[in-house]
Amino acid sequence: MTDRTLKALSLMLSYPSTELQAAMPEIGTVLANDTRIDPGTRAALQTLADALAQGDIYDLQEGYVMLFDRSRTLSLNLFEHVHGESRDRGGAMVSLIETYRAGGVEPATSELPDHLPVLLEFLSTRPGAEAQDILSDAAHILDALGTRLERRESGYACVFRALSQLSGTQVDAETLAEMLAQPDDDPTDLEALDAVWEETEVTFGPDPNAGCPQVREMLADMDVPASKSKPAPAPMNRSA
Repeated sequence: MTDRTLKALSLMLSYPSTELQAAMPEIGTVLANDTRIDPGTRAALQTLADALAQGDIYDLQEGYVMLFDRSRTLSLNLFEHVHGESRDRGGAMVSLIETYRAGGVEPATSELPDHLPVLLEFLSTRPGAEAQDILSDAAHILDALGTRLERRESGYACVFRALSQLSGTQVDAETLAEMLAQPDDDPTDLEALDAVWEETEVTFGPDPNAGCPQVREMLADMDVPASKSKPAPAPMNRSA
């Protein structure tokens, strides 16, 4: 049985497109009806869904890139926050791919397998206890990302509050402080950004242009009609 809430949160954290805008009312309804999430967070998720549905698509895309692509401390690639560029990251990536394959999923996306929307799409297909365990393992990262987004007064912060609640884990203050010790980077400093992110693009699966997650399939699984228009291209290279 598919966990529609995890699927909806995966879509909400995906790069904005006209297809996702059309689906946001249904996505907001799915999240509003999940009582595992507290009422205040559900209300905030509905507000975010409305903003994503009604906003100018180019403004939404630019805002998304400024947050998640140009700010390494807000990267949606989870292992970035644990392993950085160490060799351990490669081993963790291989292990995660093997986990996907053991669950009957073959990664086929231009994003890395530790990209949060990819992970949430996978977890939406897994038994509830397994999904909760994996979210619990990542709870300290999710809480740190949520805190950083709150500091920037970003509407996306509520997505991470919801994920924290779904994990059922309370992260201790010391662990969270360690995660937040790294100062936020400046997304407008493009020279520094290029120096930090300069690496060879890595892709998994046969279709590097499929995007992540594969929106049409995900919307179909939720019984949400997807428009036939293609998402506008990202304004910058979004590889990890």
